[in-house]
Amino acid sequence: MKKVVLLFSLFAVLAIQANAQKKSSYRGGSYGVENYNTALGIRLNPWMVGFTIKHFIQGPHAIEGLVTTNVSNRTNVTFTGLYEYHWNVGMQGMNLYAGGGVHLSILDRLDYDEDKFHEKGKGTYATPGLDGIIGIEYTFKKFPLNISADLKPFVNFVGPTSYMGEEIGGVSARFAF
Repeated sequence: MKKVVLLFSLFAVLAIQANAQKKSSYRGGSYGVENYNTALGIRLNPWMVGFTIKHFIQGPHAIEGLVTTNVSNRTNVTFTGLYEYHWNVGMQGMNLYAGGGVHLSILDRLDYDEDKFHEKGKGTYATPGLDGIIGIEYTFKKFPLNISADLKPFVNFVGPTSYMGEEIGGVSARFAF
């Protein structure tokens, strides 16, 4: 858990340093999609909890980092990096976004690979994979809060579980600066 906190802190420091850069002049239509430079917060669904950081790199292009874990088994952790393209939907502060990325999950064998648990015993294994994302977000104008809801399907390359339905969606609340 200390490593997760250290990694999350490193992302936060890098994002704050990048925030010092001058904001792009891109404006998608009558409203700009970049309502903030960087946003830091939490991501939740009934089975997962985690940290999220999103940073606009230029115009409608953003990167997002996620560190998530299971609510029931906190020994499982997933690190995800995403690229997202944003576009305004005609309402100031509201954007749609879509993109993709990669993840690395460190999972307990009993939870996600029961056959190998009985064959090889206790332990964990790492599995890389690909992610997609599509969602909608709203950033409040007078309060530095960004909220979003998205679907994030993914495929694991190692282990028998290539898709985990309960982890596919989520909502996030972030402090925007």
